[in-house]
Amino acid sequence: MPGQGALPAPFDCEIVAIGTELLLGQVVDTNSAWLGDRLAAAGIACYFQTKVGDNQPRIVAALEVALSRACAVICCGGLGPTPDDITREAIAEMMGVELVRDPGLEEMLARRFLGRDLPASNYKQADVPRGCSPVLPTMGTAPGLICPVGEKVIYAVPGVPAEMREMVERAVVPDLRQRSGVTATIRSRFLRVWGVPESKVAEIVGPRVQALEAVGNPTIAFLASATEGVRVRVTARAVLGGPEVSSPMNPVAAEELAGRMLDAEEANLRALLGDAVGGVDDEGLEVSLGRLLSLRGWHLAVAESLTGGMVASRLASVPGASHWFGGGVVAYTDAVKRGPLGVVADLVVSEQAAKEMAVGVARLTSVEVGLSVTGVAGPSLQEDQPVGTVFVGMCLPEDGQPGATQVTVAARLSLPGDRQLVRERAATSALDLVRRQLGRLGPRPA
Repeated sequence: MPGQGALPAPFDCEIVAIGTELLLGQVVDTNSAWLGDRLAAAGIACYFQTKVGDNQPRIVAALEVALSRACAVICCGGLGPTPDDITREAIAEMMGVELVRDPGLEEMLARRFLGRDLPASNYKQADVPRGCSPVLPTMGTAPGLICPVGEKVIYAVPGVPAEMREMVERAVVPDLRQRSGVTATIRSRFLRVWGVPESKVAEIVGPRVQALEAVGNPTIAFLASATEGVRVRVTARAVLGGPEVSSPMNPVAAEELAGRMLDAEEANLRALLGDAVGGVDDEGLEVSLGRLLSLRGWHLAVAESLTGGMVASRLASVPGASHWFGGGVVAYTDAVKRGPLGVVADLVVSEQAAKEMAVGVARLTSVEVGLSVTGVAGPSLQEDQPVGTVFVGMCLPEDGQPGATQVTVAARLSLPGDRQLVRERAATSALDLVRRQLGRLGPRPA
């Protein structure tokens, strides 16, 4: 497998998000998530992220802890003109220096407010801890800071997302790359696994995880979802340049190396997990299903009872779905099942009804593949079936030959959860059933 195996410890950066509103849940901390993603893309490891309120002693304590264990720290927020914006003061206290007024920042602020009254409080944004370098803003009025602390560094950036992102891309990431001495990237890929519980996935992949742990790069982790199966995350770190690695510093080459490592590990995992892998990264079941239908030149239609259009909505969300999605019927009442769809089964929550619904919607819309979902989402029993009982039906041409006799299949599921979870899990299960069935047909006949 291509890769670099064990590598020297990466240059790391910790994130400290500042603002009492984050702790109270009044604002969601999307900045730290974005910073973590951006640091990984630059090959800078991030092992800790901290949130702290607008309290100077606690900010100082958070900075001291962060700087004790990381090469660099990014402080996000608290650079505005109001009394609770105290990031500058906290950094100065931690460094043991005073704040000094920067004439260039004063002039910048005066220009920004030209023709308007500039409150005196705004000039606090021109205060810089001695020994630190300001980063001029291109948006807003809050300057950033680059503060060397011995061989380490603290960056302070605004909390407004657009201002923060621009400043990080322009000033912080390039400085971090230079300090790290290497060109690197940390990339992840997610394999989306359906129909297999997390514990079973871990058991299947376990030997591969152990083999990689001996090397340390790439790594594998598992992330379970209530409605979307298990995501197997593969993370690879590629490093070029620096004293330990003699390769030239080339960001594109680092990306390509990481990509090759991920490709190789994805192939290993697919060999272990087989058709349980239904997508990669943000590619959901509906995307994989659309690709399989397109390869055969087929269209699919859906008949939904308890899911009430959820399956059709997911299919229609895929760009270009009109090339393979024929439409759907929300057959929520018995009358619709027995009328347009032609269901004759005694019980409408049954395998037979699911098969008849699939055949009916395929006939009604003149498509090759019909898919159906019927069941009990709750809150009470229906036709003596317990809540969570779901039947998924499907019909498709026999032997995959257009115009051949329709073959019907159905699966009975028992799905846990409340009404909404049952419905969402039923939609996912239906998409997975038809995806697997089409995947087993092999290539399109000549």
